[in-house]
Amino acid sequence: GVRRPRLQPFPELPRSRPRETQNTTTAVKVRSRRRPKATPRAKKVKAPAARLLTLILSILGDGKALDVFVIDLAGKSSMADCMVVASGGSSRQINALAEKLMRSIKTAKFGSPGVEGLSQGDWVLIDAGDIIVHLFRPEIRAFYNLEKMWEMALPDDGQNAVLGG
Repeated sequence: GVRRPRLQPFPELPRSRPRETQNTTTAVKVRSRRRPKATPRAKKVKAPAARLLTLILSILGDGKALDVFVIDLAGKSSMADCMVVASGGSSRQINALAEKLMRSIKTAKFGSPGVEGLSQGDWVLIDAGDIIVHLFRPEIRAFYNLEKMWEMALPDDGQNAVLGG
């Protein structure tokens, strides 16, 4: 038969820093230059949604939105973590709020939100991924009454709140 060469282990390569050893044969301390392990991403899932909600509520407050209502959907619906419902005094104010929200969400690097109803200005829906924003004129909001619908669909666990007004 053909004789194959026997594999030899690689010789030890010189290290830039020598190992520190103790006198016992079992304990060896090695200095490592490795970076600490990153924290798992699962713990950071809620942080972007909370930052996005803070941004949205700030813009609605600055734009004098009326009757801002936040509905927590986390764990209750797969479409979003949160829904924000607000009113504006006129179509012009609703369009201005929507434009400002879209620009700020994109500038803050949350992506480009999807928008529906901007041309009419009666009811504008902004889909920012984790958060959905509904902007209404007061009479349109009273007609559709989304808050009432979601109150019936979701058990009252103290998570839903009315802000401003």
